[in-house]
Amino acid sequence: MASSPTMTFAASTSATTTPTPCSNRASAATSGPTGNGRHPLPANFPALLEQARQEWEARTQASRANDILLRLDHLTTAFHLTPAETDALLIALAPEIDPRYERLYAYLQDDVTRKRPSIDLTLNLLTANFQAKLAQRQLFADDGRLLAHRLLFRYTDSLNSAATLLAHFLRVAPGVVEFLLDGDTLDAQLASAAALDHSPPAQPPQRVPANLLPGLLRAARHTPLFLFNGRPGTGKQEAAHHLAHAAGQPLLTLDLDALAQTDLAPDEGVRLALRDGRLHQATLYLTGWERLLTDDGRLPPAFFRQLLAYPHTIILAGETTWQVDGARERPLFPVTFPLPAYTRRREIWQKQLPAGLSPDAVANHFRFTPGQIADAAATARDLALWRDEPLAEADLFAAARAHSNQRLSTLAAKIQPRYAWADIVLPADTLAQLREMVNTVRQRPTVYGQWGFNRKLALGKGLNALFAGESGTGKTMAADVMAGELGLDLYKIDLSSLVSKYIGETEKNLDRIFTEAATSNAILFFDEADAIFGKRSEVKDSHDRYANIEISYLLQRMEAYDGVVILATNLRANLDDAFTRRLHFAIEFPFPQPADRERIWRVNVPPETPLGADADFHLLAERFELAGGSIRNIILAAAFLAAEDDESVHLRHLLHAARREYQKMGRLIEEGLFVTPRRHEGHGVF
Repeated sequence: MASSPTMTFAASTSATTTPTPCSNRASAATSGPTGNGRHPLPANFPALLEQARQEWEARTQASRANDILLRLDHLTTAFHLTPAETDALLIALAPEIDPRYERLYAYLQDDVTRKRPSIDLTLNLLTANFQAKLAQRQLFADDGRLLAHRLLFRYTDSLNSAATLLAHFLRVAPGVVEFLLDGDTLDAQLASAAALDHSPPAQPPQRVPANLLPGLLRAARHTPLFLFNGRPGTGKQEAAHHLAHAAGQPLLTLDLDALAQTDLAPDEGVRLALRDGRLHQATLYLTGWERLLTDDGRLPPAFFRQLLAYPHTIILAGETTWQVDGARERPLFPVTFPLPAYTRRREIWQKQLPAGLSPDAVANHFRFTPGQIADAAATARDLALWRDEPLAEADLFAAARAHSNQRLSTLAAKIQPRYAWADIVLPADTLAQLREMVNTVRQRPTVYGQWGFNRKLALGKGLNALFAGESGTGKTMAADVMAGELGLDLYKIDLSSLVSKYIGETEKNLDRIFTEAATSNAILFFDEADAIFGKRSEVKDSHDRYANIEISYLLQRMEAYDGVVILATNLRANLDDAFTRRLHFAIEFPFPQPADRERIWRVNVPPETPLGADADFHLLAERFELAGGSIRNIILAAAFLAAEDDESVHLRHLLHAARREYQKMGRLIEEGLFVTPRRHEGHGVF
């Protein structure tokens, strides 16, 4: 709550008026028949107290009539304080306003060190007899309004830890003191986890779906408990900001994850936030609340009761769905904030970019939230500014990859794409299928969006492909080329980190992979996938049953994943038939024939590499039946041999490297394969 409507604690209305009862009581407490035994109260003390109360109430009524809302008046109303509770609060507040009260309380308690009012002194000032004093003890119980709402704190000195309730001292919470003295800050203990925002929101909303906000505003009339569900950046906080502004309230945000990093207990932090929310009449926005859920997915009853008692709108924002069991005193509205569809993503990107630069490709390939788009666009502008060049599409893709979830790299190996179509040697039909895969990803907005297939498919909107072929035939390289062509990250899944002998662990590991991949906008590449995605077996024991359950689960996750999944296997026959039915592409990578092998030999030699005149790639292709991976190994090994000889790469270097590759592979060594042909004998035999 800001100073509008005007809320003052001015001397004429509150600051000096509110301590007046305390002043009257305290000054009167030095003489009279009752009191604490040492300093009796005057006989007319109740009359003096009532006179001070009437004066205060008259000034309060006058302020209300003039539309001046006093902060003390608001506090007593917001927390439904009784006159006795209000008086107790004022007695404890007095030393915060005028230090002379410290000396007065020390005098009344006959101890110069006791500068704060004890509960005993407070009750003596509030009551006229012993029976009333006993009855009013409940004012300072833990579940009483003053302590439960954290308006007052009760404490003892360090030497009297076992003190009775009457021996406890009272102090007004610092946040309450600041509020009553016209402060607009939250409790200092919440500084790193909470914020109070009085500013108006952006108009029109930048991140909230256009069709969602009107419904939220209508529902807010019922002062509900909202449950906002969606990824960060989908507009949840912006929607909360609009709801608060429409209600004429500030937005109080509390991050329970950040609160957990402080010394403050979560329950205590929530209590302080609820108190400050009442003081400032704020809409409350809680994030990280999922950490409070119990093992059975419920909110602790005490915490839920506190939320229900809060008089203003409360919003729980996160990525977890939750429903209340049993009766409740206010409506609960679950609201989903979806990822924007391609058309909406394109609109958001376009607003961030200069005219003439199309966001079509980046909007298609990266399923970003509005918040991520804004961040990625800012990063792209920075990249262009660093180069001192106009913003380009390459900047958009680089920034988008940077703002994708990078946590997947802790679960899989990230491969930086470095190959292009010209680097891969495959039969024409195989290359055509790979290009069709790339085109399928590119044309998703047209087919699923404009042509309506999105309504026909509940699942399976991603792209699942099988690459089958012997080791070294180009499966990983093809995935690399696709990733580079699409501008996406490529993650190669390490099976050794996933497969577990313990029941259910493999399933959990793969769940983590797909969960992280959903926000990583990456291509998932499962090498030797038959190790996980193998055929389901006949159930003979519990191990077979659990293995089949895992495979069925993986089928569901693959089908639900909206990105690109590539399964690579050396033995296609080992894959379960259920997987092949869910594949959009099944591409065979054949063992290269001599003509293809010669092209592989040639394209794998960098242009900078010095080649001898006898480097006969046609001969090598005819002589050695090797896949592309082995050919690359031979070329690299020959280059090191030639560098050691300080000369160009000759045929003898290539033949010797081929021998070593055969030895490594465990193949039979036929000496005739590694002899230099007669026409090249001038260059010698290695």
